[in-house]
Amino acid sequence: MKILLTNDDGIYAPGLRALRDALQELGEVHVVAPLTEQSGVGMGVTYLHPIMVHEIMDHDKQFGWAVDGSPVDCVKMGVLELCQGEPDLIVSGINAGANVGINVLYSGTVAAAIEGAFFGKTSMAVSLSQGTSPDYQQAAQQVVPIIRKLLDTSQPPGKLWNINLPDSSKQKPQGTKIVPMAVQRQSEKIEKRTDPRGRSYYWSGLEPIRNHQLEAETDVNELLNGYVTVTPLHFDLSEAKLIKELAELDFDSDQAC
Repeated sequence: MKILLTNDDGIYAPGLRALRDALQELGEVHVVAPLTEQSGVGMGVTYLHPIMVHEIMDHDKQFGWAVDGSPVDCVKMGVLELCQGEPDLIVSGINAGANVGINVLYSGTVAAAIEGAFFGKTSMAVSLSQGTSPDYQQAAQQVVPIIRKLLDTSQPPGKLWNINLPDSSKQKPQGTKIVPMAVQRQSEKIEKRTDPRGRSYYWSGLEPIRNHQLEAETDVNELLNGYVTVTPLHFDLSEAKLIKELAELDFDSDQAC
């Protein structure tokens, strides 16, 4: 199996290296990751200037390719140019911090997996809720059996999965749950501060999990309860119910002849 591994924290992130090492038991791993951190860029793509790519070496061996662009750029480059043939599986992570609830819509980590699914490849985003001392090696060892089990299901290629692991500085996970993403936001916080010259500046996104309502049996709630959460996603944003309800509307009947 050929695996394309990417992330949004950058090619030198410890979560990427840990997952690369662990995924080698599943197949041949090709790393194509951003040159610099791209957290929160969502589905951003580069098209107004050229994309530069740098080969990264590790002890005289190739570690991977660093792309001066977004996580979505990395997947495009990996599938179309750098993997020497299309990958069978695309994995994004391990992200430094959970990607649950509506934060999924902002996440560069999840965006890379979505792009993989656009290509018809089974794709998985992997994130670790942050504690005082994140253990990426432990998280990688925990998530590989989950990835293997998902691959062993009868799902067709192109499925999209979002996996979140609880804080590794606490006790081991309570188990694994298949849950939907939470969609209710409790609050949004922007903190205003003042610099030494008296000018105002602002910090946003300081509490990415705590600003969600704790809806039972959703990714936010179960992650906080100590479970690994697995959420199947899809990228069709159409409101199917409303399309059906409004199908009989005649938008042209009142227009002047």
